[in-house]
Amino acid sequence: MFTKPLGDHAQLRPLEPWQAPEFLAHIDRARPLVDPWIPWASLTTDLASARATLQRYADLSSSDSGRIYGIWLDGVLVGGVMFTRFDTSSGVCEIGCWLEEAGQGRGLVTRACRALIDWAFTERGMSRVEWWAASGNTRSIASARRLGMTRDGVLRQRYPYRGLRHDSEVWSVLAQEWPPAGDRSAVTAGDRAEIDRLMGLFMDSFTNTGGRCADLRIIRELFVPEGRIISNVGNDPVVMDLDAFVEPRQKMLTDGTLTEFSEWEVSGRTEIFGSVAHRFTEYRKSGVRDGARFEGHGHKTTQFLRTRAGWRMSSMAWDDEPDRLPE
Repeated sequence: MFTKPLGDHAQLRPLEPWQAPEFLAHIDRARPLVDPWIPWASLTTDLASARATLQRYADLSSSDSGRIYGIWLDGVLVGGVMFTRFDTSSGVCEIGCWLEEAGQGRGLVTRACRALIDWAFTERGMSRVEWWAASGNTRSIASARRLGMTRDGVLRQRYPYRGLRHDSEVWSVLAQEWPPAGDRSAVTAGDRAEIDRLMGLFMDSFTNTGGRCADLRIIRELFVPEGRIISNVGNDPVVMDLDAFVEPRQKMLTDGTLTEFSEWEVSGRTEIFGSVAHRFTEYRKSGVRDGARFEGHGHKTTQFLRTRAGWRMSSMAWDDEPDRLPE
């Protein structure tokens, strides 16, 4: 059996039917996080069904049409990655992932997925690697972004689950877009695309138009844990950690104080220097505050770091022009 080190006392290696007891114990721990998104998680409830799940992937592996791998952290199975589909005739495969809480925040899934994508492109000559995710699975979509993938589209109400129909997002990366393993430090189109997407996610998290519920929790995933956000509106800068920034704004966007709000980039300029990057943004915003409609605009400067988990924001500062009422 091969073992691939992932760093931080973590390993990637195949999951096989004989490991069903360990797999079942892990899925029981992970179930609250993965059950809404991975169909076989709801079916893996006892030893027989756990063994059947792993046997199905063993059969796929023997026919070269799928594979499953576990991620062990300090000797404990905490998650995994898989080729849910591997079609050598078309040169297209699909990867997926899952993780229990004990493995989060370490970049393990990103590193494991990069290993699978490297192998698919360099060893097997695949042309396209796909990533399918439910539209509500923000963690999975964030992983696709960190891998430099492009969102190809949304399949509306593609599948039923627990009495509701769910949308599926399709993301992908092509062989010519994937940098060689030795060129990870080089600036690529994927680097710029990932920074674009991080910025778009940040701006979009504030949106509560059309009955949509704003969700600023994703900001904690976009930043390194020690990140700082600075308001430089006025004479005295206000320096905030992530909690101090997120919590009051989440409340304001959900308690009726600020409604029909959105902000968007008008222009952005990104500069990348090895493992650090900077983006200068001009943006606009509009909404209804305490019943009065307003519009505004301003500028942001954002710093990024290339981490083991991909690009992350490290700091942001902004200055607003005075809000104005629409004419």
